[in-house]
Amino acid sequence: MATVDAMPLGKDYANQECPIARALEIVGERWTLLVVRDALYGVRRYNDFLVHLGAPRAVLAARLRALTAEGILVKRRYQQSPPRDEYVLTERGLALWPTLRSLGVWGREHFGETKLRIFQHADCGTELGPYGECPTCGGVVPVPDVLMLPGPGLDPDPADPVSRALLRPKRLLEPIETGQVQPA
Repeated sequence: MATVDAMPLGKDYANQECPIARALEIVGERWTLLVVRDALYGVRRYNDFLVHLGAPRAVLAARLRALTAEGILVKRRYQQSPPRDEYVLTERGLALWPTLRSLGVWGREHFGETKLRIFQHADCGTELGPYGECPTCGGVVPVPDVLMLPGPGLDPDPADPVSRALLRPKRLLEPIETGQVQPA
């Protein structure tokens, strides 16, 4: 068996002339695409991201700052006293939907997972194809027109309020309601 000299792993892709490498600079960190996924699901508030993802606070805060700085999320004030903000996807962030959809389908097909969520075209009720396209109507379905339903693999009694809120059928981007008061 050939040995490979151990080389330190670089922290960026500076020497790569490739749009995939440039994209990975922004969304390639472990928690980043999960934050974007949750934003597509309607999660907008820091505490809801924290509860649903289980990411360390410092990591989540850093990812939200980075996604905001890159124009994937925009931070909006929803309450003045005490000041509280929410994170909403921008057009740049919405453009990640086909990638996330494809990655989810790939993961399920290659790792034998039970379908956790079902995505349908809200207008006709047809389940979406792997790239977010509607086989019945033709073409890619705009993100706000995607209906998300719980699949057979979801825990029917999850512990966290965000997961419970996501058990109800809802359109993507529609803000979730957990009934929880956000900490000051």
